[in-house]
Amino acid sequence: MIHVTSEIGKLKSVLVHRPGKELENLTPDVLEKLLFDDIPYLKVAQEEHDIFADTLRKQGVEVLYLTDMITEALEAHPEVICNFVNAFIEESKIKSHTIKTGLYQYLTSLSIKQMILKMIEGIRIHEITLGKKNSIMDMLEDEYPFYTDPIPNILFQRDPFSSVGNGVAIGKMYMQARQRETIFSEYILNYHPRFYGKSPIRFYNRLNRYPLEGGDVHVLNKHVVAIGISSRTDPRAIEFFAEQLFKEDNEFNTVLAFNIPKSRAFMHLDTVFTQVDYGVFTIHPGIENKLTVFEITKNSERFDVKKVVVSLEEVLEKHLHRKITLIRCGGKDVITSVREQWNDGANTLAIAPGVVVVYDRNHVTNQLLRDAGIKVLEIESSELSRGRGGPRCMSMPLEREEIEYGEKKL
Repeated sequence: MIHVTSEIGKLKSVLVHRPGKELENLTPDVLEKLLFDDIPYLKVAQEEHDIFADTLRKQGVEVLYLTDMITEALEAHPEVICNFVNAFIEESKIKSHTIKTGLYQYLTSLSIKQMILKMIEGIRIHEITLGKKNSIMDMLEDEYPFYTDPIPNILFQRDPFSSVGNGVAIGKMYMQARQRETIFSEYILNYHPRFYGKSPIRFYNRLNRYPLEGGDVHVLNKHVVAIGISSRTDPRAIEFFAEQLFKEDNEFNTVLAFNIPKSRAFMHLDTVFTQVDYGVFTIHPGIENKLTVFEITKNSERFDVKKVVVSLEEVLEKHLHRKITLIRCGGKDVITSVREQWNDGANTLAIAPGVVVVYDRNHVTNQLLRDAGIKVLEIESSELSRGRGGPRCMSMPLEREEIEYGEKKL
């Protein structure tokens, strides 16, 4: 089931992806295209991810792996494998019919698990024997080392979809390099035995027109969702999401759309802002002062939109009805703040109120969290951090326990 009505309720079940050979198919020539800044060392990245997963398990969290989930979904419903493979090939933007046919034959000749791993890893041109090449397009494809690009960003399972209440918003990914990721999400949510026949409500779909990515979506409580208007999420997508959310039988009545800077460092809202406890948030100082926020509130017909220019603290106090504490990533030192935010010091994963998983390298921010009474669970991060995503980015909560929503007087 899907049940997430906060960012901090005790985490019961989470979806992750253990990095694989897709990282070894990164080269300097394709880094920019595939949205990486560096090439992580796979052996160490896997060891670090295993520590991350073990840390979660030790706290009683059920850890589910993407490759296992999609394999189990297709094994349970082999009748959809054809459509799944064709969707993957079409969204790989291959123009040659000869190569499309060869890819289909190659992928469907593998076991389901091998097929999934190969899709994520990337398919090099020497791995497939094609028939006679009869067109310019057939021959042009050989000038690039891959028939299908690797999908290294699938490490960051927060982005392809969002768990909101008892439903999901499957993302429309902004960058071509990430668009195939949501195929896996869709087939898991449709066909895995965990969901089949009781597929969660959809507040957004992967084929919708405007981009919406999960790193921008924060479920603050059972009434309020915050979403970043970022370089990866369009305000029109947020309005559509809000309309669908308000139509359903739930307690959500407000969506706060935060207009954040459009830059690589401010990729998603969760790179500059995450919740760690009741009324306590880590933030990047760049959003500490006045922000433009659009308050989308449910009405009897659709919704109302109001533009406000306020501090982050003010807007959170207004909608969460409690005193707000903001912990600055890196503290007051400008250099430390910029460095630790780049290494995802603000991208924490709360696994219970006041208990967070963080990267060990952000030692200044981690100490500030401890000083604020937060229990800090550090994980090693020399290689995982090279992907520009932290513990929150690497995890998609499927189920959290409810939290107490008692208001505290300001």
